[in-house]
Amino acid sequence: MFHEDKDFQKCATTTYDPIKIGSIDGTDTEPHDRAILRAIHSEYVPNKLVKGDPHHTIFVARLNPRTTQDTIYTEFSKFGKIVNCRLVKDIVTGKSKQYAFVEYASSTSVDQALREMYKEYVEGAEIIVEREAERRLQGWKPRRLGGGFGGKRESGQLRFGCSERPFKRPLLVSSKNDKNEHFRKKT
Repeated sequence: MFHEDKDFQKCATTTYDPIKIGSIDGTDTEPHDRAILRAIHSEYVPNKLVKGDPHHTIFVARLNPRTTQDTIYTEFSKFGKIVNCRLVKDIVTGKSKQYAFVEYASSTSVDQALREMYKEYVEGAEIIVEREAERRLQGWKPRRLGGGFGGKRESGQLRFGCSERPFKRPLLVSSKNDKNEHFRKKT
């Protein structure tokens, strides 16, 4: 007999647990790859210099290396007033790291941008758009430390709990004893 978990959520909303994020349904209790172990044992302190509202900020990734901050601003200003737009660049070379952060004045603009820009093409590159995680999810670990979201199937290091790869609803199986207990309560 199957029953549903009423507290199930497709995406991580308040905390980031590397073991759960590495699990297709968020129910694993043991790490299954070395990167998850690295994430568990790494220390990461979110950047205190980052300002703004993390609940009004989106993360834009897989950008074309030639995409400029002006292009990002133009593409995302369609959804509302932008408070801050930052294309992340390498501090040594000055080249784009192919991701950016866009902060809106309202959560309505965030929701619209998430819906309408997800897997859209900007300058020939299919982008992904997610809510900012670093300041929003307690315990966040970036990809370089074995955490993050996404990943490639070939590496065996897929991460779940985001719109790109949401958790799948776990199948919860009732045991024979659970059935008998349920039956006793009814009679």
